[in-house]
Amino acid sequence: MNQGEAPAEKPPGRLKDYLQLTKPSLNIMVTFSSVVCYLMAPNVVAFDWTMIALLFVGGFLVVGSANTINMVVEKDTDAVMKRTAKRPIASGRMSATEGWAFAIITGFAGVGILAYFFNFLSAGIAAFSLFLYAFVYTPLKKVNAISVFVGAFPGALPCLIGWVAGTDRFMPFDTIAVGERTYSNVGGWILFAIQFLWQFPHFWAIAWVAHRDYSSAGFKLLPSEKGPTKFTALQTIIYSLVLIPVCALPYYTGMTGTTSLIIVTLTNAFLVFQCVRLYRENDAKAARRVMFSSYLHLPVVLLALLADKL
Repeated sequence: MNQGEAPAEKPPGRLKDYLQLTKPSLNIMVTFSSVVCYLMAPNVVAFDWTMIALLFVGGFLVVGSANTINMVVEKDTDAVMKRTAKRPIASGRMSATEGWAFAIITGFAGVGILAYFFNFLSAGIAAFSLFLYAFVYTPLKKVNAISVFVGAFPGALPCLIGWVAGTDRFMPFDTIAVGERTYSNVGGWILFAIQFLWQFPHFWAIAWVAHRDYSSAGFKLLPSEKGPTKFTALQTIIYSLVLIPVCALPYYTGMTGTTSLIIVTLTNAFLVFQCVRLYRENDAKAARRVMFSSYLHLPVVLLALLADKL
C-alpha cells in the first residue's frame, strides 16, 4: 500500500452477511410488535420468557426469510442504489442460490416454531404474510404505487400473528374465555389496524427522502406520479389523523385504561403535527422529521397499550 493510501475496506464476515439478509433493524421492530400483541391477548396473563423468546425467534426467522427473498429478487436494482449496493447479494459476495437456500431454511424454521410451540393458525398467517411480502408486494413495487397498500398487509400481520399465537382465535368476533369471563377477539384486529395505518406516513416519508434512489431503480412508491409533492404530504396527514380514533379503540373496547389513551393521543397528535409541517414545507428535511417521528410513534403506542392493559 502506498504511503497515504486508505486501507482497503474489509468485507463483512459470512455470519454478518447472513444477518444482513434478514434486515435486522426492520426485523426487530416488526417482531417486537408481534411480541407486544401476543402479550396484549387477554388470556396471556404472565410473562413467560421462554414463550416470548420462541415467538421472537420464530417471527424473526419468518420476517428474515421474506427480507432475504426481497434481496434476491431485487439484487439488480439494489446494485444501482447507493443505500443498498453493499448488500450481500447485490454486491456479489453471496450468490442468489445461497440466498434462496437461506430463505427456505429460515422460512420453514420460523413457521415450524410457530406451529409447534403456539398453534397452526399463527403459523398459517405467518406463511401467508411471507408469501404476500415476497411474491406480491416485492414485484409490484416496480408496477404501481398500489404496492404500498398491498405491502401494508404483511407489514401489519405480525400483530395478528402475535395475538393469534396467544389466543388461538382469528375471527374478530370470536370469544376468548379467561376463567369465568369471556372477551371479544376484536383486539387483535384493532392492533392490526393501528400498525396497518401507521405504515403509510412512515413509508411515504422514507420514499420521499430516498426518492431519487428509488426512482432511478424504477420503483413507484409515492402516491403521486410527480414524485414528492404536497399530494403525498396530504396523504400522510389523512392517515395520521385516522390513526387518532383507531388508537383510541383499545380504550373504548375495554382493552386498556385512561393513561394509555392520553399517551397514544398525544403521540398521534405529534405525528399529525409533523405531517402538517411536511405539507407546509414540502421538502426532504420535513419528510425526515415524519420518518423519525413514525419510528418513535409505534413503540410508544404499543408499549403504552401493553403497560395499561386491563
